[in-house]
This record gives sequence, C-alpha cells and structure tokens, in this order.
Amino acid sequence: MAKPLVRLRVVEIVLGAALLALVLRAGQVQLLEGRKYAAVAKSQRTERVVLEARRGTLFDRHGLGLALTQETYHVGIAPNELRDPPRDAAKIVRQLHLAPSDVDRGLRRRYAWFAGPFTTLEVQPLRSMRGVHLEPLLRRFYPSAELARAVIGRVGEDGRGGGGGGGGLERLLDSLLSGTPGAAVVLKDREGREYESPARVIAEPIAGNDVVLTLDAELQEIAQRALDDAIDNMEADGGDVVMLDPTTGEVLAVASRRADGSMRPSAFTDTFEPGSLAKIFAAAALITFDRIRPGERVSGEGGRYRLRDRVVTDEHPLPTLTLADAIRVSSNIALVKFAARLHPAEQYGVLRGFGFGTPTGVDFPAESPGRLRPPREWSRPSSASLAIGYELAVTPIQLAAAYGAIANDGVLLEPTLIREIRAPNGTVRYRHRPEPVRRVVTPLVAAKLRDLLRGVVEAGGTAERAALANFQLAAKTGTARRVVGGRYAAGQYTASFAALFPADRPQLVVVMKIDNPQRGSYFAAQTAAPVTRAMLEQALAAGTVALDRARLSNVAPAADRAPLDEPDGVVPYVVQWPYVPDTATAQADRVVPNVTGRPLREAARTLHRRGFNVVVKGWGVIHHTWPAAGEHATAGTTVTMFAEALPVRQSHQ
Repeated sequence: MAKPLVRLRVVEIVLGAALLALVLRAGQVQLLEGRKYAAVAKSQRTERVVLEARRGTLFDRHGLGLALTQETYHVGIAPNELRDPPRDAAKIVRQLHLAPSDVDRGLRRRYAWFAGPFTTLEVQPLRSMRGVHLEPLLRRFYPSAELARAVIGRVGEDGRGGGGGGGGLERLLDSLLSGTPGAAVVLKDREGREYESPARVIAEPIAGNDVVLTLDAELQEIAQRALDDAIDNMEADGGDVVMLDPTTGEVLAVASRRADGSMRPSAFTDTFEPGSLAKIFAAAALITFDRIRPGERVSGEGGRYRLRDRVVTDEHPLPTLTLADAIRVSSNIALVKFAARLHPAEQYGVLRGFGFGTPTGVDFPAESPGRLRPPREWSRPSSASLAIGYELAVTPIQLAAAYGAIANDGVLLEPTLIREIRAPNGTVRYRHRPEPVRRVVTPLVAAKLRDLLRGVVEAGGTAERAALANFQLAAKTGTARRVVGGRYAAGQYTASFAALFPADRPQLVVVMKIDNPQRGSYFAAQTAAPVTRAMLEQALAAGTVALDRARLSNVAPAADRAPLDEPDGVVPYVVQWPYVPDTATAQADRVVPNVTGRPLREAARTLHRRGFNVVVKGWGVIHHTWPAAGEHATAGTTVTMFAEALPVRQSHQ
C-alpha cells in the first residue's frame, strides 16, 4: 500500500507545483506585464490612420477659384443598422447610380463597401441615413487647367506642393495651404487585414488657409490668348506677358509659353537683354543728375556713329536729336552720346535703384536676380552698351516693376502675387499693403519720363501702332539681339514692349516679350506693340478687370452734357441693312455723335439716324465708341459701342 500512496503524493506535489507556476505566471502576465501585452493586442486589432486635411483654395482677386480641393467619398453600409433595408437600398441605388444586384449582394454581408468615388451632390441625401458611413477622399482640382498654370504650379503625387513634382505657388504656399491632418482608428483581423467598418475618429483634420491672389482671371485669359496668337502667328520661340498695378505692386496677369506649348515661369526665372526698353533709365539718370539742357541737340551722324571699338547705327536716323527725339525714335546714337556724360557710378546707381541686378522680392520661388555688373567690372564700351540695353540681363517681372516706379511717381514697389490669406472660417489673417522699396527718382523726374514715353506712341514714334483711340498711352519699344549659348545668335532677336496705361495717372503696366519672331518683321513696333494694343482694347471692353473706370473716364458726366444734337426739321430716312456705300462717291462727311453714357437703345437709334452701322460690345450704358465721338467717317461705317453696367464700379486697391 505504501507505493501507491507515494505515487499519489508525488502526483499531488507535481500538480500543486504546476498550478502554483500557472498562478505565478498568470500573475506576472496580468499584473506585471499586462500593459505590454494589452498594447500588443491593441496593435494587432487596430491601426491608426491619417485623415487628410482639406487643402486651402487659391482664388483670383475677384473670388474665382483657380485651385480647389474637391471632396469625393467612398461609401460604407452596415446592413444591421439600416432602419428599412428595402427602402434604404432603393435610395442608395438611386443616389449612387449603382446596379441593384451589386447593392443587394453587398447588403448580405456584414459590411458593404462601395469605392466610387462619389461626389458631394450624390451622397448628400444619404448623410442622415442610419447605417451609411462616408469616407472622404480629397483631390486637387483646377477648373481652368491652363489658366496661369506656370504661376500656380501643381501639387505633387503626394498631394503636397513641396515635392514630388509640385511647383509654383502651390509649392511656395504649401505650409499655408496644407492644413493639419487628423487621425482615426480602424479594426483589423488576426491576419492584419482591415475590417470593412467605419473608423473611429480621434482627431478631426484642420483645413488649410485660403489664399486670394492678385491675379485677375479675365486679364490673365486676355494675356494668355494674345501671347498664344502672337507666338503662333509670328512663329516665335516663346514669350512672356506681365501686367502690374503700379500703385500697389500687385501682379494682375503673368503669361509664359514656349513654341512647343509648354509653360514654365520664365517671366520670373529667365533673363534677356532688354535693348531699347532700357533707354528710359539712361534718360532718368541724365535728368536726375542734370546732365542735359532743355532742347539740347546732338548730331544723328547720318545714322552711323563710330566708337573706338564698334559702330553704333540707327534704324530711323535724324539729322539732330533732342533727348525726347532719341526716346521717340529709339536712337542708339543719341543715347550713347548723351550717356557719355554720366559717371559710371551714376549710371550704375540709377539702374540698381530701379531694381536691376537684384530679385524684386515677388512671392515666387527661384526668382532670378538678373545681371548688372558693378562699375569696377565694366569695360570701355560698357557705358554705351548699358545706355541702349546691352550688358544688362533682366526678367520681365523686373522690367514691369521698374516701369511701375516711373508710373508711381518714382517710388519702386515690391511686386506681389498674394492679396489676402484667410483662415478656414473666413477670418482675414493677412492683407497686402503696398511695400515701397525705395524712391528712385523724384515725382518731377518721373513725370518727365512719362512725357518722354508719351512721344513714343505719337505720330512718328516707334510705337504709334500701339496708340488707342480714346486713351493716351506711354510706352517704349525694344528690339535686341538674342544671346544663345553665351553668344549673340545671327538673325535672332527679342521683341519687347513696355506700356503705361493710361499715360496720365497710370493704372496698368504691361510688359510683353516675344522671343525670336520668324514670320514678318522682328521689330517690336510691328510685333509686340500692336499685340499689346489689342490686349488693352480687350481689357477695356471687359466688364470685370481691375481698372478704376471712373478715373479712366475722359468725358464729362452725363448730367453736364447737352442733349444729343439731332438736326431739326430733317425727315428720317431708311438705311439699307447691311449698308453698302457707293464707293465712288463715299466721303468721310459724317461726324460720329457722342453717345457716351446713353442707354444702348437710344445710342443705337442715334447712330442709325446718322447712317452708321452698329456693333455692341457689353451691356448697360455706353462707355466709349470706336471710331471715337467727333471723328469723321463715311456713311455705312460700322461704329462699335463699348457698354458697361452701371452703377457698378470696380474698386482700385
């Protein structure tokens, strides 16, 4: 009997030891290592996911969305949560445009998931339905894909502007636009696969800031269309257009394009020698340092002037020239002679004062500073070269800012592309104010420079083809040889044009550059100048561009004008429509009446009575006509009436 009792005792001891070890191990797991194993279990059952934040919107100055974040949705359905499965299923089929069989099959599972993506409009009626769970999916959307593309840029593959192919303002403003991501927890099975079930949000995402740009979408479209036509018609290598408000420094339009259709921000990053566009800055130095007397003339040298190491020529030689003549006909010889009176430090100081050789400070990544060497690095001909726009490399935005200083009574402003920054709730966090860089010239000198530029557009000036009917323009043409691979390329030129509109109290600076026009003339007077005129005419005809039309008006208010003068005692007559004039006897014997400020119907009736055909641009009351009031025209001439709605006026900020 002893042996069985011993064996039983041994079994009891072994079982007791095992149970004790089990209890001790359980205590260790539960009490000492419980948190560690709970964390491991949680990590196996759940996963923390990032909820993408809505990227802020880029607006134009009038509130038009240029870069938007479009929210779409994946839809999940928990069948056991639906209140009325048959009715709810029918509504889901109808709203999401799904096949009924797909929905029925999905509702037989524990959780149905439809990828879509579905628009906000499609899912809106489902938001209040119990058992329907929406998973937002954000993507960047550009309503007008090509509008200001080189300036706005694009987000990268990672959805951000800072990398992965992003660029432009999307990259520069990424920290403002991107917002703060949120977080949520999703369930997983033991294989690590996510359950098709709604996530539990633990931190809501915070949307990014919205940014209002200074760009005017209508001016931008006008600039891009004009540049596209110019490049195609002239078979040019490319070109740029910059429009700037000289009183605020706000960039209203920037268009850049290459012949192959590609767009890159060359208005900010690519430099060129401006040629005759720089002559006005030599004139600024001459007037500032009083190196020229009123009416003083120099010889035109018959159009050919030999220096020690080169020959300077003129396309339009005059026997003698004043400084005004030199700017008007763009005389290289006269400017070289006048500029010889300047000390290198004076000439350099004025050019540097206008912002050349340094970045403008515009809010754009990788802006080029251009090139302006200090006088210690000049060679013997440098002074003459700089006077006519060589040995100087500039960007279109630098030229626009420099001409803006002339328009702004001599004060150089820092150009900007950002007008406002707004929080997601609409609170304005930043609003642009004009930022003066320096006073370059006095208001009196700036006024004299504008007078010189007026002469360029008058009869006999190089830009007379840019003249507008009702508004005076101040402008300068420039035609310069192109540098390719560090050398001047034979037969290749850059045609450029800078304009202040209007000449009196300018509201707009336009700089246009056309690279290597091949078809027709390569001179700016026949290329860039007429294209700029067409852009300004379109801007005047548009109703929403950033111009203060009250200040543009050059006619008396309607209340101060006499009634339309109509001859008394004349029997009305009928004009053939369309009118075909007798070319053998037609004479410009009719005066275009002044219908400014009159309603469309009244103005058209008045013009018809005078024997003119009528074309209407716009709606409202008449702003101006072409031909202008008071001009003579033959019977049957088509008079274009440009109308605008009143009393709405565009504010000028």
